[in-house]
Amino acid sequence: MLKSVLKLAMMLGFAITPALALADGHGEETKMERHTALGIGGFFFVADDAAALSQWYERHLGINPVPQSYDDVPWVQEAGPTIVAPFPKGADGMIPQGKNWMLNLRVADLDGFAEQLRSEGIEVTIDAESYPNGRFATLADPEGNPIQLWEPVVPQ
Repeated sequence: MLKSVLKLAMMLGFAITPALALADGHGEETKMERHTALGIGGFFFVADDAAALSQWYERHLGINPVPQSYDDVPWVQEAGPTIVAPFPKGADGMIPQGKNWMLNLRVADLDGFAEQLRSEGIEVTIDAESYPNGRFATLADPEGNPIQLWEPVVPQ
């Protein structure tokens, strides 16, 4: 099954597109085709109970489980900003100790989303500060994996 999941993930999202690079390593400008990723095609991680955790993500976050065939519809994210940022170990509490990743999901209504999760018994902490790029809340899935909800600032 893992091979089919990876094959499907590659088919659905790991396409590349050309761009221009302008350095040849010696300070001279040169034009060459450079490929860049278009977006996240999948996020894979190990779980103690993968089936139960997949159901939790579908029920509480609206993320469809991995399609079992090419006719099934995968979760399709709304276009928008996505940050890919490695953090040094121990970086000021952004990622909880003992974890190596954190999933950040964009949401349209942080307060409404948090209330919906709380009504289902999920602990959600909304950051009291509003930042120039939006508002944030944190929670964890049933296996303790960190999740951050982000309500981006809507340009006016």
